[in-house]
Amino acid sequence: MKTNKAYINCFDSICCAGQSSEELFTTICEKKETITLNNHYVKDNIVAIGQINTQVPFEGLLVNTCQNVLENSNLKDFSNTLLVIGSSVGGMAQTEKIFFQDKSYKNIDYKHHPIDAIAHKLKKYFKFYDDISFSTACTSSANALGYAKEVINKGIYENVLVVGVDSLSYTTVCGFHALSVLSSKPCTPFEKNREGMNVSEGIAVLLVQNKKSKHSVEICGVGYSSDAHHMTQPHPQGLGAKQAMENAINDAQVDKNLIGYINAHGTGTMANDTSELNAIEALFIQNKPYVSSTKSFTGHTLGAAGAIEAIIACLAIAKNIIPPSKDIVNIENENVAYSNEPISKELNYVLSNSFAFGGNNTSLLFGRCNEN
Repeated sequence: MKTNKAYINCFDSICCAGQSSEELFTTICEKKETITLNNHYVKDNIVAIGQINTQVPFEGLLVNTCQNVLENSNLKDFSNTLLVIGSSVGGMAQTEKIFFQDKSYKNIDYKHHPIDAIAHKLKKYFKFYDDISFSTACTSSANALGYAKEVINKGIYENVLVVGVDSLSYTTVCGFHALSVLSSKPCTPFEKNREGMNVSEGIAVLLVQNKKSKHSVEICGVGYSSDAHHMTQPHPQGLGAKQAMENAINDAQVDKNLIGYINAHGTGTMANDTSELNAIEALFIQNKPYVSSTKSFTGHTLGAAGAIEAIIACLAIAKNIIPPSKDIVNIENENVAYSNEPISKELNYVLSNSFAFGGNNTSLLFGRCNEN
């Protein structure tokens, strides 16, 4: 039975690090400051967050980003396109706005609150064939991309639009504050003296198709695992993370020594970073790929992170540039190859990690497409 390949052919994004994907990658490579201090979300506390600097309402940004991707695609209409949403916040910010404004829940429309409310609005606007939504915390849009690959591989769809989207909300910022994992300054993943993570907002849209175009990047492999070690903390040795990466490599049938770069989950929390470094060290013993966390620029966009970092992986392959981490002074694990500055290197395969609460782990392996 012939298996179709899944190609990322068009994409765009918006987050605190850039109003477009190209601006995002430039911001990372130039190591610009993107995270801002905020005393609005957590009472009597200053936390660092990643907020999009625009006057356009978030819903308008979402529609505009989808529009940009679809206008640059080879599609004339979207009646045969599946929409796949990955989000952990859904319409929570809109619900909060009404509740704080009215001091009451009575005017809240419950239909606008859940994750699939995003899909229903976009489907109605663009007239997609069908939609499905994933909400698996910080792996949401990574799992959406994995699902897109699966349905294209099996020939169920030829075109899948994947949207990773999460806006800032009191519930998420205060929730992570309650877990004592927020940083009062821009996060520094993999720095030994790191303080915590930065909650952020972002949108990433990728068109995945069964035919490649001039600038395609292939989704070569997807790996899932569930270590179920703890409700909010990963296994300290990174057993689930290692298994997810191995599964992605095995799915792609690629020699792991050909992987040139890992875009790590790297949130900046003590538990997550140690676990992920242990997993990478255990898996890559000979040829060590470079590792960085671009969350030091984007912050943690939660359900949108997998899709945003997929775009970063695609651009890294296209430009043959390994994006850097920021502000690593004291290295925690010297058995891992970090990229503290942008590195020019031919990249054929890039691994992108997304890990979530409950030991829900997803790794995506992206590959360069041959010219023929």
